[in-house]
Amino acid sequence: MDLISVIVPVYRVEPYLNRCVESLVAQTYRNLEIILVDDGSPDKCPEICDVWAQKDARIRVIHQKNGGGGSARNAALDIAQGEYLAFVDSDDFIAPDMMMYLHNLFSDGVDVVECGYCLTEDDTATFDAISASCNIKTYTRQEAMREHIHDQIFRQLIWNKLYRRQAIGEIRFPIGKQIDDEFWTYRVIGNCNKLIWSDKVLYAYRQQSNSVMHSLSKEGRMHAIEAKVERHKYLSKVMPELTYESAQDLWLSCLYQGQKLLKENTDSENKQAWNYMKTCLKRYPIPVATRKNPMTLRIWLSMEKISLGITCRIRNMLKIGE
Repeated sequence: MDLISVIVPVYRVEPYLNRCVESLVAQTYRNLEIILVDDGSPDKCPEICDVWAQKDARIRVIHQKNGGGGSARNAALDIAQGEYLAFVDSDDFIAPDMMMYLHNLFSDGVDVVECGYCLTEDDTATFDAISASCNIKTYTRQEAMREHIHDQIFRQLIWNKLYRRQAIGEIRFPIGKQIDDEFWTYRVIGNCNKLIWSDKVLYAYRQQSNSVMHSLSKEGRMHAIEAKVERHKYLSKVMPELTYESAQDLWLSCLYQGQKLLKENTDSENKQAWNYMKTCLKRYPIPVATRKNPMTLRIWLSMEKISLGITCRIRNMLKIGE
């Protein structure tokens, strides 16, 4: 059986870590290398990692100074031995058959396989039975990238996928970004030949009010826009046929992040973020009157072109895009 390396960055997840690791060691696919990266966690997570390493010889532990999720994943990628790689967040958990199911979908030319996920607020989740029917579809690189842009499937989420090692290659996560996966996933998709999507639910995504995605700072929201800019520049070179859709998504992201900034912050420190978003809109224009878009979207994009701030305020008043 091929070796699968499962990478788990660990930081301040003491109440959830055991549930996560339990779900990994219980996988029906046994040939695993489980890499727990203690990213300088100040709680009991380092000790919990070491205890698990004593229990199961497949578990390797890295202890390092806190550098963020990107730094932790990079450290694991540099030592991972598997022909296939997966990522699991340390406050989440997975179905017992997830690795077996994803691995079985690989064939020649397939570089990434993705499954469905569910949301949970505790240690329980309803997974799909392996024997249950599901939708499975194969995508080309371009088709998958289009889905990625529209945030339907093959999203920036890194943890509901199994990757062939060569698809990742030397691609690494940025350091110091609050949402590093948005800088990473599109580059891996761009490295693929074929990708497979299945809607079978096998990953449990724990919801926490203090998680990164629920508590983005002003800098984090700027990072989100920066990631879209980097992706747009990348696609302009390697997949120019997707340039329009990429630019439109950048504009919609500026609307979304602008609305969030207005709700969460009112101080003058937001000026830097607003100026950055306005610069992006000028630098990467789109023909907002295109017939490809519904009339409502054309109106919002036209308004955004005139004034990003006013458009965000109106959308917040109308409770649109929340």
